[in-house]
Amino acid sequence: MELEKFEEKIEYKFRDKELLKKALTHTSYAYENKIESNEKLEYLGDSILEFIVSKYLYNNYINLSEGEMTKVRANVVCENSLYEIAKRHDFSDFLYLGKSEKSSKNSKKALLADSVEAVIAAIYLDSNLDNSEKFILENLKDFINESTHHVGDKDYKTVLQEKLQIHGDVTIKYNVIKELGPDHEKIFIVEVVCDNKRLAEGMGKNKKQAEMEAAKNALKNM
Repeated sequence: MELEKFEEKIEYKFRDKELLKKALTHTSYAYENKIESNEKLEYLGDSILEFIVSKYLYNNYINLSEGEMTKVRANVVCENSLYEIAKRHDFSDFLYLGKSEKSSKNSKKALLADSVEAVIAAIYLDSNLDNSEKFILENLKDFINESTHHVGDKDYKTVLQEKLQIHGDVTIKYNVIKELGPDHEKIFIVEVVCDNKRLAEGMGKNKKQAEMEAAKNALKNM
């Protein structure tokens, strides 16, 4: 009965109820009950979400450059927007949580955002990509539209930082790895590193420009 209420809220009826239950099963509950959690579904849902938003931007915002679309996508496909979807449909009333997670509120925002990705994947596996796309766009179209209006408000470094810190603090560094040319025409090559993992590099006529290019390339690679 509870699952039927959830289906009414998201406006999609599952053929496979066990798949829906899995999508709503947090790792804490899965561990306590020795069943599979929604982690793999989250992974798949994240990829579907990025693809659908990318396709929508490509088809509907033809005046945006590739870099601007990357920035908009990073703004939209994030914990905050997914959390808003979860709140809108009362995901917290339907999640299967372990005892430890029920008593802790520290990770609730991330937990709810992850569950939205899992449900997106579950809809896809239960039916097809069209139904996943319908759910995504019905819930994110306004976020996308708003974000395109402010596409120039955030630089690539800020967007990258927000994207990388979705699940907690990380250490992001920009290192000059090479300087080319004479002093009056110097070219800088900079790499961006997150928790000692190299993400991308960029080139520019000064360090700031090179850092921005590195952040832009890192967003493209994500």
